Amino acid sequence: MPKMKTKSGVKKRFKLTASGKVKSAQAGKRHGMIKRTPKQIRNKRGTTVMADADAKVIKKFMPYG
Repeated sequence: MPKMKTKSGVKKRFKLTASGKVKSAQAGKRHGMIKRTPKQIRNKRGTTVMADADAKVIKKFMPYG
């Protein structure tokens, strides 16, 4: 049986934590910063852990973690 391939877009955008949760960049920071409050911009720095329902979909595309 051949190896399953990881989606290349997924491996660039997401990482798995040691406990198996999915880490991703904060949404809403690509453009349109002028509409956002400074507090929103500050809070969207760094990464966040995805919700379980969303993470379940992402994990299908990364079979080997």
